[in-house]
Amino acid sequence: MKFTLEPLGDNSIIIELGDDISREIQQKVKKVSSFFEECSLDWIIETVPGFTTVAVFYDPLKIETTTLPYETVCEELTRLLEGLSVDQDGEPRIVEIPVCYGGEFGPDLEEVAEHNGIIPEEVIDIHSNGEYIVYMIGFAPGFPYIGGMSEKIAAPRRKNPRLKIPAGSVGIAGKQTGVYPIETPGGWQLIGRTPRKLFLPDGDTPSLLQAGDQIKFVPISQEEFLKMKEDEK
Repeated sequence: MKFTLEPLGDNSIIIELGDDISREIQQKVKKVSSFFEECSLDWIIETVPGFTTVAVFYDPLKIETTTLPYETVCEELTRLLEGLSVDQDGEPRIVEIPVCYGGEFGPDLEEVAEHNGIIPEEVIDIHSNGEYIVYMIGFAPGFPYIGGMSEKIAAPRRKNPRLKIPAGSVGIAGKQTGVYPIETPGGWQLIGRTPRKLFLPDGDTPSLLQAGDQIKFVPISQEEFLKMKEDEK
């Protein structure tokens, strides 16, 4: 497995696993991140996966070394990574996300359609039939950056971001799609909303979605949305 190590601040190192955002690199990121999370190394504080990287935060005071802690950590990370197999473990988890498209839930649906020279129904059909993968969680608690969206419905971010976007809003920004897990400002084009809760602060795992998950968007009616929303309470 090819990788490079670079310093990130006083107590962290970036493991760079590739240059391109792809499914193959994402699998490596997931494998490396999971490996270090499960390691019983008391000097590792936290690992944070990105699109092509894994950041490892460490406690310099717990590093036994006669040189700089950074150098010792680099040596240890290199030793561990060189012995790590990147073969994929089993099939990825598939998560269905029901979405009520358009109307008050997707105020930018028509704009996305117009930008691409198609009708709103085609946007819904293309979006809900895509093959998606969660590359990383970031920006806001539980926010999934989801790749695999068709270029046929790609659209730029809004020139004027909204100050409040409702939780569950499904958006498009460039060639990516994502779901806002909490109410927050944002500039993505909103095409629908899901009744599912993506941020579960009281759960053992606060984020419903994890890097590596495969996503299936399922169109639902407004009536179905309201019923599912009530059941989520």
